[in-house]
Amino acid sequence: MTPKKVAFISSFLPRKCGIATFTADLIKNASAAGGESFAPIVIAMENGSHVYDERVTFKITQDLKQDYIAAAEYINFSGVTSVCLQHEFGLFGGEAGSYINLLLNKVSAPITTTLHTILEEPDNALYQELVSIAEASDRVVVMSRRSERVLRELYRVPPSKIAFIPHGAPDIDFVDSTYYKQALGFHGRTLILTFGLLAQNKGIEYAIRSLPPIVKDDPSVLYAVVGVTHPEVVKNEGEAYRLSLMRLVEELELEGHVVFVDRFVSDEDLRTYLSAADIYLTPYLVKEQAISGTLSFALAAGKAIISTPYWYAEELLAERRGEIVPFRDALAITAGLRTLLGDRQGAYAMRERAYEFGRTMTWSKAGAMYWALFSRYGSPPAIKIKSFEFEAVRNVPQPLMNHLQRLTDDTGILQHAKFIIPDRSSGYCTDDNARALEATALYYDQYREREALRLLDTYLSFVAYAQKDSGEFHNFMGFDRRFAEEDTYSGDQTGRALSGLGMVIAKPPLPQYRLYAREKFDRSLPVIRHLNVRGKAHAINGLAHYLAVHPEKDDLRTEIAGAADSLVERFRETATGDWEWYEDVLTYDNGIMPRALFIAAKVLKNRGYLDVAVTTCRFLVSRISNGRWFSFVGSNGWYPRGGTKARYDQQAVEAVSTVQMLGSAYEATGDSAYVDLQRTAFNWFLGVNDKELPLYDFTTHGCYDGLHETGVNLNQGAESLLSYMLALFCVIETSTIL
Repeated sequence: MTPKKVAFISSFLPRKCGIATFTADLIKNASAAGGESFAPIVIAMENGSHVYDERVTFKITQDLKQDYIAAAEYINFSGVTSVCLQHEFGLFGGEAGSYINLLLNKVSAPITTTLHTILEEPDNALYQELVSIAEASDRVVVMSRRSERVLRELYRVPPSKIAFIPHGAPDIDFVDSTYYKQALGFHGRTLILTFGLLAQNKGIEYAIRSLPPIVKDDPSVLYAVVGVTHPEVVKNEGEAYRLSLMRLVEELELEGHVVFVDRFVSDEDLRTYLSAADIYLTPYLVKEQAISGTLSFALAAGKAIISTPYWYAEELLAERRGEIVPFRDALAITAGLRTLLGDRQGAYAMRERAYEFGRTMTWSKAGAMYWALFSRYGSPPAIKIKSFEFEAVRNVPQPLMNHLQRLTDDTGILQHAKFIIPDRSSGYCTDDNARALEATALYYDQYREREALRLLDTYLSFVAYAQKDSGEFHNFMGFDRRFAEEDTYSGDQTGRALSGLGMVIAKPPLPQYRLYAREKFDRSLPVIRHLNVRGKAHAINGLAHYLAVHPEKDDLRTEIAGAADSLVERFRETATGDWEWYEDVLTYDNGIMPRALFIAAKVLKNRGYLDVAVTTCRFLVSRISNGRWFSFVGSNGWYPRGGTKARYDQQAVEAVSTVQMLGSAYEATGDSAYVDLQRTAFNWFLGVNDKELPLYDFTTHGCYDGLHETGVNLNQGAESLLSYMLALFCVIETSTIL
């Protein structure tokens, strides 16, 4: 018999995560039920760098969109008979964890999804995400009866699609605690236990505040808080919460009565602590908690339990299987502890009721129920994903930061380089630092690398410093950090600055970045209507990013409409039957104007903008593509109406503006022909061009400054590098929404 190959999509050990532990236990116990008929593999969700065992055959970086597409491709070509997704919103990238749907919608195998969180009052994004997950799944597993009801009534999931399987818990004997206390060094103590990853929503401070009267009555009482701080909490807040708890212990003079076991405990250690405990305490603060693995374990071990009334606790501890106390009420916890410690016979009876109920939810039973679901599916299904999608995402050079770091000092990114050596005499410009701001915001959003954040800080600081009191932006700065007095003000740099600030508003590394970028953006709103045509086009891009996270700001819609109307007016004033363009000459950064109208059409649902965007996009492509590759308008003479197109020097800025234009065209129209054109335009960087020479340098990870009649310009400056990076991110973005 051919084994059932099941791909588990989840975090996984040694990552310190409750779902990672759950998945390892699930695989172990489904294996016990399925034997040699069960062949599990793991697609591990990665938010750092972990060393896995052989069961992990593919990794998905949480915020890297293309990894989800690649994982779908991998699953489809791996002979998988079914997929088991462990779903928790915070485990996946994108708004409300939406990136996982990129994978689910491309996987051919049937999907069983275990929902670890089901919200009863979700916002629209969280609601739509869970609905999409359920629609993509063949079966949806819930771990509480309340969750089952909410899934039916609120999310409208058909009952036939829902399976109830208990959380799963260790099969621990109903034992006397004395031996196990001695093994832990707690001999003679009355042990109260809380275990699990530490975070502020656990309410440990209320448990500690409940202890002084208890300790006064019984000096043998010891409260053990077992577990490390949640890794995401450590990343964002450090150990501030644990330290606050330790200070509270000192203030209440509870040293010797509270112990913190700061480590991620093994299954064997967990059994020992549970067996040693007299009372298990979960003083959690969030009523909406639908599942608690720690509570399941304590119940199955037959512990006397005190808990706050979060949803899962109300269900598990019904029928006097535990003591329920109000949220954030230390006095109530004190009363509960006194009741259990003072009535040993009543506490023992509670333990028996808990243990008997716990026999229905041991891991061996849960594993067998999951195996029954997996065994329903037979041979690997037919593949429904086309490999060209995988190629479009993976078969491109990844955006490495080597040359970006080389060109950047503590002021900003330098404009030019002599070969690969930064040219300090050229100084800096806002145009390039705004491009760099946009590129590093995208980079950090995808890769979460600390170096990208450091560079982003530098570029954001430069752009902010370049802003004038009027809201306009200086452009050129010498190496002496003095801005040049511009003879003329084009407005390009202001539009680009707003495009970069808009990206930070849309994809901030931390909330403070959004607040700062929004403050700078708002100062420039009044000047948008006075910008030149390219400045307005770039500003539309920034405005759309801003509006995406602040849809309530009608003034942003007004500004988009005003700038788009100006572009349409320019087109109508200039265009003729054989010259459907905004100006009498095709010069630089041409694609930004049709792109801006595609964006405005999509955001404002304006057909007039879309018609002009399609017309001018078609005109531009007809002038720069021969059907096999793109030959962009050269800067050595441009392309005047009625004249001849300059073939050289072709610039990288033309390639990126074309790539972005075609990506926005696809988003606005859904016409996949734009995607094929986009990839061809991007391939200009890789050698699909008039000289069959790559502009991207695979050795330095920079980009040559242009394509000349004699070959490439060997200098690798900022504009060309950033054009390549932004074009690559655009191709990836388009590929993930196919």
